Amino acid sequence: MQNDLDGRKAPPSHTRWIPDEDAPAGQRAALHRLAAALRGLNNALMDTAAHESELDAAAQTAEALLARLDALPKDRALWGWAESSNSGNTRAHFDSSPVIGLGNAVAPPLRLSIVEDRVEGTANFGTAYEGPPGHVHGGWVAAALDELLGMAQSLTGHGGMTGTLSVRYRRPTPLHRDLTFVGKVDRVEGRKIFTTGTLHDGDTLCAEAEGLFISVDFERMRQMAADR
Repeated sequence: MQNDLDGRKAPPSHTRWIPDEDAPAGQRAALHRLAAALRGLNNALMDTAAHESELDAAAQTAEALLARLDALPKDRALWGWAESSNSGNTRAHFDSSPVIGLGNAVAPPLRLSIVEDRVEGTANFGTAYEGPPGHVHGGWVAAALDELLGMAQSLTGHGGMTGTLSVRYRRPTPLHRDLTFVGKVDRVEGRKIFTTGTLHDGDTLCAEAEGLFISVDFERMRQMAADR
């Protein structure tokens, strides 16, 4: 069955539920900067062999920062699809994604972009994502591939949610390496969108995945966001 791809770019419908107004650019830039610093702090924590006194001092500083941020206004409004956070559409940011969110200190982050009929990505996982010694935890590999395929399925213009995800781990995925991802739509059957993706370290295939996504009504997604 035809995949409804135009061969050039994602159709605009996959972002149409996003609010019209962006957060101020200055606020977003500051959020990204803070998240990057916290992400680096987490990786440094995993690597440190600091003395107890240094750790106590750092903990006091972190606790003071937590208290400061916790006292500030909160806004959990979504800024767009998680799968579109860094797709190049400035209205499609979803900075809270735990995988690609530039405003989320938990995210590696995985950076994705749409290239013709596929999605390409890069990521460099720090020590905080370690599973086997020197290598990325398999759960994070799966999460990254899910996010990759999530953006790929949106290329059909009928974005949906993950139904099934199958991951084959071919080789251990190393930490501190510039990894590459490629995701594509395989076929569409009614509401079912079938996708495939790969993760490489240079020429080495580390993992590959197949994902089945079920297209959903964008108004339903909007309601889910409102009910959070």
